[in-house]
Amino acid sequence: MANKTSQHILNTSANLLGFCLIVITSLHITNKSETTYIDEFTSIIAIFLIFSCFFSFLSIKTLKEKLERKLEIIADYLFGMALIGILIIVVIKTLDLTN
Repeated sequence: MANKTSQHILNTSANLLGFCLIVITSLHITNKSETTYIDEFTSIIAIFLIFSCFFSFLSIKTLKEKLERKLEIIADYLFGMALIGILIIVVIKTLDLTN
């Protein structure tokens, strides 16, 4: 294994996926999902994180070094986009822009 970031991406993506699911669930429990778009946006982020987990897992399991690196790069980009999305959600909630 040339680069060992896939294990970190897999672990962190799975944890952040749990965070996204908690956000979505809490919005539905408090009936705020009808008044904001945060749950839809969080669902998109969750999809990025799921695919990031998937590609990082495949990167860990593959025996071909070239394919491993490609899968790891894909997982890294998806993870980065998900982090940017989470940052946007945190800023929106912190500045209370949902009202």
